[in-house]
Amino acid sequence: MHLSFVCIVLNHKMRKKSAIVIGAGFSGLSAASHLAKEGYAVRVLEKNDIPGGRARKLEEQGFTFDMGPSWYWMPDVFDRFFESFGKKTADFYQLERLDPSYRIVWGKNDHTDLPADFNSFLEMFESLEPGSAAKLEAFLKEAEFKYRVGINKLVYKKSASPLEFIDPELMTGVFKLHVFKSFHDYVRKYFKNPKLIQMLEFPVLFLGGTPKTTPALYSLMNYGDIKLGTWYPQGGMYKVVEGMVDLAKSLGVEFEYGTPVHKLDIQNREIKQVLLNSHGYTADVVVASADYHHVEQSLLPDGYRQYTDNYWENRVMSPSSLIFYLGINKPVGKLKHHTLFFDEDFSKHADEIYNDPKWPERPSIYLSNTSKTDNSVAPEGMENIMVLIPVAPDLNDNEDVREKYFDYVIEKLENYTGESIRDNIVYKRSYAHRDFANDYNAFKGNAYGLANTLMQTAFLKPKLQSKKVKNLFYAGQLTVPGPGVPPAIISGEVAAREIVKQFKN
Repeated sequence: MHLSFVCIVLNHKMRKKSAIVIGAGFSGLSAASHLAKEGYAVRVLEKNDIPGGRARKLEEQGFTFDMGPSWYWMPDVFDRFFESFGKKTADFYQLERLDPSYRIVWGKNDHTDLPADFNSFLEMFESLEPGSAAKLEAFLKEAEFKYRVGINKLVYKKSASPLEFIDPELMTGVFKLHVFKSFHDYVRKYFKNPKLIQMLEFPVLFLGGTPKTTPALYSLMNYGDIKLGTWYPQGGMYKVVEGMVDLAKSLGVEFEYGTPVHKLDIQNREIKQVLLNSHGYTADVVVASADYHHVEQSLLPDGYRQYTDNYWENRVMSPSSLIFYLGINKPVGKLKHHTLFFDEDFSKHADEIYNDPKWPERPSIYLSNTSKTDNSVAPEGMENIMVLIPVAPDLNDNEDVREKYFDYVIEKLENYTGESIRDNIVYKRSYAHRDFANDYNAFKGNAYGLANTLMQTAFLKPKLQSKKVKNLFYAGQLTVPGPGVPPAIISGEVAAREIVKQFKN
């Protein structure tokens, strides 16, 4: 009897804790690796045929497109991730700093290239508004403080309670963080020139909000943009995904693709089985890196949902996107790796996204043209161009609408470049709301998650840990710290760290 008891205890101690991660996007890959490092047996279940989530790649007719994220900002976050495992980013992919970082088009013969060199950047500011160089240095000094505090003190917290933010540096620096001031007002305190204002407001769009609703805390994005730079992993953003998958596999993580989860079986407030089409898996803990709303409303039984339909309907969502992936059979002039068209009234476009949701009349557009930097992503002498139009979520998405905006995009491109483009398109694919919903179960077909408004920041976001299911945790763009690739990577680490802490014994 005594020997049997000892054997049971030893077997229990020797058994690895197990984890299932739902979704192989950046947050899921991050969570999986961090859990595996801590000794967990980890299985990742991904509904699509390849990993990456919104950062999948599209390969057709010799063209390679990053389907989603195309900006490599905040390189220190990527470095920190790989260094957590004794690795370097260079072990998995090669980075190149873009110069210019990107081009902003104001009109047909009017554009500004944003230089990588900081002194050149100051000169460019000064040329547009005398005296603005010194103001920019002061602006970026505050932004650097926010970045340092934001990255080291804020985004790696689980944000379950306001009490987590009682920290000496946070308390003494709370006014310097400008949490309660709008980005719109804050920028205009420093600058008057409308072009400079738009340059500085642009990164806020990555957060899924407008400058008027986004806290001035997020000027930290300007520090990331101007001082830390815009980079490109040779081969495309999908190289980052491949690197994270290779790392996870080296830690023993197992992957299953084409494997959508259909239900979470709950007993005694714990997930007993993650149910697939024909079978199920058991695990000690589950990390839902899939769409938070989908997991709550579709995979969990009624009594185990934290948030009501009304709660979700009242969230301020980030935009969706209408995207065109275009293969062009010739070089296209006047475009850079990243080109932003600010030749339309963006305040009106933003109003058509957030305040009066509808298909925009004359939207701003963004182009990613990675073949300008990387000759491996398009056949020789050809170009791959991704065109993105931010649009309101939950719109009626049909082919007629897509074609209307395709014509708008081509007209704008031909007008700006002075070249024929339509007749040179050899590959074309569009992607919008219904694709986001089908491929990622995206709530209202959104592209970026929740907007980072003041009332949807930190502990006011959907919680990282379920209050009703003891072994269910969340990661990704609908929970903390928020939308974007670096925050998603951080989200996975924070979820894994909390799991290890709570299930230590």
